[in-house]
Amino acid sequence: MGVKSITESIRSVGVWVGLPIHVWIVAEQDGVTLVDTGMSFMTKGILKAIEGMNAGPLKQILLTHGHSDHVGGLQNILRVHDVPVYMHAAEIPYAEGEIAYPGKDKAHVHVEKGILRPLPLVQGKSKELAVHGSLTPYWTPGHSPGHVVYFHQGENVLLAGDLFNGKRGKLIQPRFTPDPEMAMRSAFDIVRELDPERIEVCHGSTVYRPVGQLEDMEADIRRARELEAKLKARKDAKAKAR
Repeated sequence: MGVKSITESIRSVGVWVGLPIHVWIVAEQDGVTLVDTGMSFMTKGILKAIEGMNAGPLKQILLTHGHSDHVGGLQNILRVHDVPVYMHAAEIPYAEGEIAYPGKDKAHVHVEKGILRPLPLVQGKSKELAVHGSLTPYWTPGHSPGHVVYFHQGENVLLAGDLFNGKRGKLIQPRFTPDPEMAMRSAFDIVRELDPERIEVCHGSTVYRPVGQLEDMEADIRRARELEAKLKARKDAKAKAR
């Protein structure tokens, strides 16, 4: 378990389990916000990191989405800190097991009912999410129906969950994404809109100035689709010739 200082007010807690998993601790004026809770075995390390930050008590938990590697430590943390937990309203029925996640055959309870609260909306707005302390949530569906990222405008950092993965400072498409086209539209749109100095992802390393990588990434995706289309056309042609 490793703790890394991202900025003056943001730290990440990470572990390697065949792939990296990161959560984030954000110091606020009146305490601490935790973004995602990782896996259950990460709980002690997360709680120790919160205490070691010396920024006050845990005040709230914000979730990027409801997959098990993002909410696995939630119950354990709530046994120590009885705080509100927020998730996008569109994600809650999937996380609570009412509906199967896209690409899954069966629904599964990741979070017990009665714990999750929907992220509040800006008054008078039907889709715009309200600011939480220093963090502004943005709805970025595709990896999951209610996936959300959190932008720290003061320090120009995007806490991106599974919006992307990162490797050696490069953006890569997130794994296990049922709607990759929607996910990439969400990702490209929000990165271009916010133009963060750095993006922190759950699975991977920090990526600096991510907006500068989008054109190359789009070109790579386009070439991959063209190749896939050519291979499919050849396969179809061979099948017809038989």
